[in-house]
Amino acid sequence: SFSGTKTTVHADSGPHTIISNAADPQLATNITLLELGDHKMPAALVLPTNHRVGDKLPVLLDPYGGPHAQRVLASRDGYLTSQWFADQGFAVLIIDGRGTPAKGGKWERDVWQSLGHTTVSDQADGLAAAGQLFPDLDLNRVAIRGWSFGGYLAALAVCLHPDTFHAAIAGAPVTDWALYDTHYTERYMGHPHTSPESYRSEAVTTWADQLDRPLLLIHGLADDNVVAAHTLQLSRALLAAGKPHEVLPLPGVSHMTPQEEVAENLLLHQLDFLRRSLPDSTLG
Repeated sequence: SFSGTKTTVHADSGPHTIISNAADPQLATNITLLELGDHKMPAALVLPTNHRVGDKLPVLLDPYGGPHAQRVLASRDGYLTSQWFADQGFAVLIIDGRGTPAKGGKWERDVWQSLGHTTVSDQADGLAAAGQLFPDLDLNRVAIRGWSFGGYLAALAVCLHPDTFHAAIAGAPVTDWALYDTHYTERYMGHPHTSPESYRSEAVTTWADQLDRPLLLIHGLADDNVVAAHTLQLSRALLAAGKPHEVLPLPGVSHMTPQEEVAENLLLHQLDFLRRSLPDSTLG
């Protein structure tokens, strides 16, 4: 398994390792790094530490999947939450598809005016490729969870591809790019006045009437990055379309909760939702 991050400074006097005083998480990891599909997408498969080959596992995709952030790194600390979910009885799959950094300009530009459709397609393609490599992945029981861009990805995925994604947890999701920061959005979507169709097609709200799977929306009401209006607007569209869903508002919580108790109970709430949405004896 991977160890924690190590930092070495190379000076004239020789290399000097910076000692980390971070607490050891005391969590064993079971991580396999992969390249998936025709695009050779970086991916990580996280299995339960006690997994036995031949035991079928429901799949939980756990992406960020958008610009400026890599999730697939050779660092144990980046997988601790994913490993916790895996140890509850899931195969957790993390895929860095097109639009994520570190694979060149073309890779990042492939999401131009297709921030949602391209990234969701890559998650679906990567899942299918992983299923071919690892028969223990039960592709009939697949959930997807994410936060921020990952929340947008999760909500859109379950609307566009209900045959592939059977439940979704969307934390602080962008649901309409017209509501998000222009300095970020216009870099990938163009100006809304010149590309209105792209803004319409890439908004989760546009596809709300297609939701037929369980969806949990979570949003901090003090979020000043992705404001809570995104989730409220999607919930309104879902209600108007007669689509059942769940909304968990977090009073006093910003984009990422710093409160330890809130973070812990939030994970337990998500686990309960997944167990209800993908019922099976292996999930407790």
